[in-house]
Amino acid sequence: MAEIIDLSQGIYQGMPVFKDLPRVKMTIHNSHEEWEGIKNPKVKTPAVHKLELGEHTGTHVDAINHMAKQYKGQSIDTMPLSMFYTEGICLDFSHKGLRQLITSAEIEAYCQENGLIIQKGDTVLLYTDHYRKMFGKNDWNNGPGITAEAARWLGEKQVSAFGVETMSPGVSGVSNKEVHHICGELGFTHYENLINLYKLVGRGRFRFIGLPLKIMGGTGSPVRAVAVFED
Repeated sequence: MAEIIDLSQGIYQGMPVFKDLPRVKMTIHNSHEEWEGIKNPKVKTPAVHKLELGEHTGTHVDAINHMAKQYKGQSIDTMPLSMFYTEGICLDFSHKGLRQLITSAEIEAYCQENGLIIQKGDTVLLYTDHYRKMFGKNDWNNGPGITAEAARWLGEKQVSAFGVETMSPGVSGVSNKEVHHICGELGFTHYENLINLYKLVGRGRFRFIGLPLKIMGGTGSPVRAVAVFED
């Protein structure tokens, strides 16, 4: 039987979001008591929730049109599903501290030392343990990230995507904007706010699934990302 590991944050009101992105609001839109005609109930049991949130909430994937204005036609609904259903590997950079950068040389060295090969179409996940260390704390938005040259190196490997535990793939104010631009230029993407990557380290290749919602014209989408290990 396949082992499925959940890599996704829960979505809830008040959860952390990146900078000025929309805050999550979650209210009861319809209750079972309302549907049953009960007037002024002491308790409302949710039948339907109303959600207000941004496309880049929690564990999500960026569309190419998010990377820069010149990619405006490449929305999330136009991207091939094969980009979100790939083989994957997970690399351990849990020694990295706040706002430290991960270079292509470090990625390449880790792969060589651990017998891993980045293949065309892969999703490469970068474990930093930032989620378990900092989620909900003051330094949650100060995680490590990749350099611009590492992003270009991954893109030239023709990966489908890479993924991080942090709220941005690069370090904000250092490499993050350029990392996005390179993803747009080379036509690959990234996942942010992943969890449970420590459960993948040292286990070799797996199936990665991170399917987005089919948001017409969308610049990204929350995903239920999982890693699947077959027997």
